[in-house]
Amino acid sequence: MELRQLTTFRMVATTLSFTRTAAALNYVQSSVTAQIQALEEELGVRLFDRLGKRVVLTDAGERLLTYAEKILALSEEARLAVSDTDEPVGTLTISATDTLCAYRLPALLQQFRLSYPHVRLEFRPISFSQIRQSVAEGEIDIGFEMEESMAATGLMIEPLIREPLVLIAPPEHRLAQLECVGPANLEGESMLLTEAGCSYRNMFQRALAREGIRPASVVEFNSVEAIKQCVMVGMGITVLPKVTVESEIAQGRLVELAWDMPDFYILTHMIWHKEKWLSPALQAFLKMARETLSTPAQHECTAAPVSIAQP
Repeated sequence: MELRQLTTFRMVATTLSFTRTAAALNYVQSSVTAQIQALEEELGVRLFDRLGKRVVLTDAGERLLTYAEKILALSEEARLAVSDTDEPVGTLTISATDTLCAYRLPALLQQFRLSYPHVRLEFRPISFSQIRQSVAEGEIDIGFEMEESMAATGLMIEPLIREPLVLIAPPEHRLAQLECVGPANLEGESMLLTEAGCSYRNMFQRALAREGIRPASVVEFNSVEAIKQCVMVGMGITVLPKVTVESEIAQGRLVELAWDMPDFYILTHMIWHKEKWLSPALQAFLKMARETLSTPAQHECTAAPVSIAQP
């Protein structure tokens, strides 16, 4: 297998188009076809199914893609390791939950891009349940998550921001008039919550369960924006990180209820592999993330990175 073939294979697997791959890599389409055919012949498997005009990865192609990502990343790492410059260059692959994509990372990514124009940033939005696995397997360089305390084998985990959680309702809701809202006040309420497994949903449901409180109904969403819109029209109440609703609260479209629960927060964490080579680009990104996201005047979070060694 040649690196050139693996690069072409990865691009086809990403675009699912031989035409778009040829344009992206500045090849003629026949060259893309020839490289994929040569790779398939060498491996003795079909990597793509051609279904009319559609291109679909086979099971063998899915398996190879994982290894191709690692091989190409290692090749890039080796090239940078022996280069004679400390100027950050190369590619960094970053992933985060939708909430962090929308509310925490845009300013960081823009600032990094302007400060280090020779570093190519690839952003891959994936579900929160996949981030740690993707970092552990080397598919992404840096992941960001909103969680409670975290530990994961072989990863470096650095808490950056304390994220207060707030109970949110439409302005006309009966609970908006109370000076203090406890779990008992939520008996029989309709709750609009994020998908199962979400850390702050888990915290909230544990708080209700300890008091024996059961909502009248729970409607599950995979979008914070959808939740906010549904709360505004009176479908129910929700619990969300405060950063996601500050604008709507300021505009009077949502209200923060006086939730009687101390230390009701999660943390934004930055995650990278313990054994990953800290290239100048990766070091620069970690440093800027700390400077941009860890603002002592605004956020209380002083813990150092935690390394969980392999057993």
